[in-house]
Amino acid sequence: MLDIALLPGEYAVCRLAADSALPPDLSGGLSDGDVVTVSWTADGISLICPADRAPEQAVAETAWRCLRVVGPLDLAVSGTLAALVDPLAAARVSVVAFSTYDTDYLLVPAVRLREATAALERAGHRVVG
Repeated sequence: MLDIALLPGEYAVCRLAADSALPPDLSGGLSDGDVVTVSWTADGISLICPADRAPEQAVAETAWRCLRVVGPLDLAVSGTLAALVDPLAAARVSVVAFSTYDTDYLLVPAVRLREATAALERAGHRVVG
């Protein structure tokens, strides 16, 4: 069983051109519990952030809710994401997942949040927040 925290507010999944600069205010002033993650590839920049911080020049899909596995998790532990993604896939809930050094995160569509949390709870996890 995993404890999963529901972060406040909605999140955006964004795409920026590979040569874009990130807005300087993106990393500063995050509220407690907020998370921002950035991935660079030759094809572009992927950014996940609170929806109200999405860069204007980005292609953005908004209205996602963010779930954080209460951690920190041991990097040697395997199967954490599978234990979360499998019940969501069975419930046909779309997921965007990412990890940090300390824990794992899942984004689910805001309109499917109730179904997502119910599926996770049926799988034995506890959703708080």
